Amino acid sequence: MRNVLKKVFGNPEARVLKQYYAQVESINALAGKYKKMSDKQLSEQTAVFKAQLVKGKSLDDILYDAYALVRETATRVLGQRHFDVQLIGGIALHQGNVAEMRTGEGKTLVATLPVYLNALAEKGVHIVTVNDYLAQRDAGWMAGIYYHLGLSTAVIISQSSYIYDPEFENKDHDDERFRHLRPCGRQEAYQADITYGMNSEFGFDYLRDNMVEEAEQLRQRDLVYAIVDEVDSILIDEARTPLIISAPATSSGSSYALFSQVARRLSADDYEVDEKRKATALTDDGVEKVQKLLGIDNLYSQDNIQVIYHLEQALRAETLFKRDKDYVVTPDGEIVIVDEFTGRLLHGRRYNEGLHQAIEAKEGVEVKQESVTLATISYQNYFRLYDKLAGMTGTAKTEEEEFQQVYNLNVIEVPTNVPIIREDKSDRIYSTENGKFTALVEEVKTFQSNGRPVLIGTVSIEKNEVLSRLLSRAGVKHEVLNAKNHEREAAIISQAGESGAVTLATNIAGRGTDIKLSEKVIKAGGLVVVGSERHESRRIDNQLRGRGGRQGEPGLTQFYVSAEDDLMRIFGGDRIKTLMGRLGVDETTPIENRTLSKAIENAQKKVESQFFDSRKNVVQYDDVMNRHRKSTYSTRQQILKQTDVSQDIKGMITSEVTDITSQYVDDPGELKKEIAVAVPLPSKDLAKIAKAEAEKQPQLAAELALKLYAERETRYGAAVIRQLERAIYLQSLDTGWMQHLENMQHLREGINWRAIGQRDPLVEYRREGQSLFESMQNQLQNNVVQFVFRAEPTADETVETELTKAAEHAIEGGTKTRQVTRRRSVKDEPPAKPPVADPGQAKKSKSERKRNKKARRRR
Repeated sequence: MRNVLKKVFGNPEARVLKQYYAQVESINALAGKYKKMSDKQLSEQTAVFKAQLVKGKSLDDILYDAYALVRETATRVLGQRHFDVQLIGGIALHQGNVAEMRTGEGKTLVATLPVYLNALAEKGVHIVTVNDYLAQRDAGWMAGIYYHLGLSTAVIISQSSYIYDPEFENKDHDDERFRHLRPCGRQEAYQADITYGMNSEFGFDYLRDNMVEEAEQLRQRDLVYAIVDEVDSILIDEARTPLIISAPATSSGSSYALFSQVARRLSADDYEVDEKRKATALTDDGVEKVQKLLGIDNLYSQDNIQVIYHLEQALRAETLFKRDKDYVVTPDGEIVIVDEFTGRLLHGRRYNEGLHQAIEAKEGVEVKQESVTLATISYQNYFRLYDKLAGMTGTAKTEEEEFQQVYNLNVIEVPTNVPIIREDKSDRIYSTENGKFTALVEEVKTFQSNGRPVLIGTVSIEKNEVLSRLLSRAGVKHEVLNAKNHEREAAIISQAGESGAVTLATNIAGRGTDIKLSEKVIKAGGLVVVGSERHESRRIDNQLRGRGGRQGEPGLTQFYVSAEDDLMRIFGGDRIKTLMGRLGVDETTPIENRTLSKAIENAQKKVESQFFDSRKNVVQYDDVMNRHRKSTYSTRQQILKQTDVSQDIKGMITSEVTDITSQYVDDPGELKKEIAVAVPLPSKDLAKIAKAEAEKQPQLAAELALKLYAERETRYGAAVIRQLERAIYLQSLDTGWMQHLENMQHLREGINWRAIGQRDPLVEYRREGQSLFESMQNQLQNNVVQFVFRAEPTADETVETELTKAAEHAIEGGTKTRQVTRRRSVKDEPPAKPPVADPGQAKKSKSERKRNKKARRRR
């Protein structure tokens, strides 16, 4: 269909590239101008460009000159001159696109072009990487260019920050790219013209900024422009992974060990497993067995909701999550998730909804305490906060639809500088895994004897170790690289391109790994890349292929597939095995069949489609939460930037007593009680309000309440009251927001049941979520008014609660920041009440309860 549209309407990508090539010619025409300049003259151009922007020119107006300047500077500072295709990549990034650039095409250098140009606006540019090492490496590597042009460069990583300073020398680091990074504070790092950093750190700092108590503690500036390196990994693969700052709950469920034992006593006939959806369900026999084991009559009665919750998680942990595939158990008894896309250990991340605790119980390690959420945001909604977003990767085209729908990003395929001559062979398909591995080992022996290096990719640690044993048995000397020994990654990869080297690696070696080849190896045919099975995503396979044939080097890639592989087994492996049986193929004989190859591709497309639907579902629901988040954080920022919030407080007082008088106009007794709950007016004032004419009651009540407010100000002093009420406002907002997060989580967990009643769960979630948010805002006003009148400041008054302490601890980096891998939503155990001294614990008034009911009825 796509090819038909291209024939009718032409190829839009070709038209865009044609425009880019014309712009490249304009940049090239300026090369001589900047080549003639001295180093000092080059550095002075930054001030010239900034002056032009002040006078009204746009960034687009100075793009040609800026890119020509950066190209000449890079040539002098790094000895690297941007190719024409790299200029194309730089133009695509400046325009807010995803630049798909093949492996080895120099994405790090490409980024310097749009980074410099956009940094001229003096609003800060962020370059987002997938790990701390790349953030430090790229910052230290490219900072020399920016420094030469008068711009500062910083880097943020877990627990620390650095700024480029050529006068500073880190003698503990041999790598030149790291030696001039001087430790600095987080605020200084964000004030730099250009800030490199890991994706999660940018997100966590955004959340921390919305937990601080003073504006001076804010770290980030406005989110203006970001370039995301390995954009498909961060915006696609990580999209189901929300960032969460949490604090320990006061108590945690203690039933995980019990239900782990129950799950182990069930047989395969007692439950059904859906591997595609990562879900389990008890059969009728299973229900009876569980009821007998637990001594209950009806498992699905309303009283047993928590029983079902614990049982589902225990059963999923037992049947669907495998050790050394989905997670590893460290020597100190910690369960660490393995990234299914990169094969790396995800330290600090935990499965949510009690699944992580269930796995801990399954493995017999300490079951960690559950926690309460203080702040959270998804990657989708964090990166959509930037005014302009761009990305670069070697594999984006297969996810083009998602980039467009979710992030409004177009994918531009940037031509390679040198044609790719790598040979990508068709898949070899076997009937059994044993036959496949036997053939693979023999083929690797042949390549090794011919002096060609081989990189073997596996999809899990488990398969990685199985193949290692087979290679050792066959006498094939090799290195093993997986999440268990990732600390040796640099050393292993540095030797992986040598003649006859065999490297067996998980997906760790699939992204960003540069295997250097000697001339001898290049003459022998280059690197051989062998895939031991197909990954669920075509992008991951393409990343593995991309390790070979870099920058026009020769190479060969081949995937070995069997009908017993997880991907094939889940998506029709039995049919394929039957077909191969009819063809009379034994287990060690491969076949190349178009129908089978198509079946593999279709299986991958099905998985990719499921993941897309899952991520789309996450963002649709999180969009509801995001509206609430933006409103709340906007209010919070306003409070932070004001030292005097008295006008807001007076407005709340007026609104609160006006609402009460309007509801109890016909009930003087109840009117006095409800006003007294909100504002502690003396009895004579309450009586005066109750006796007044109905139309005069709201104004009179407001006047008397504000008079009492003024008296408190006179008694304690304006400065003390200003500080106190600002702290109360912030504290009440934070407490209400944290409770709202919990309420929305519980709403989300049960909302899918609405489909049974022929109602759209998403529509119901939006409707009820809005009602909860309005209730939160009503309660916020109620809390602030009550606490403002009842707080008794002392000389050394500090309005501090457990929540405030937790927030401050998080800001200092002490509170747990975690990324939670989302799986299927299930019934969750309500966490314990947050350990906070809630100003809203002042009695919730009857009028407040009625207003909340009215809001729900209006909905």
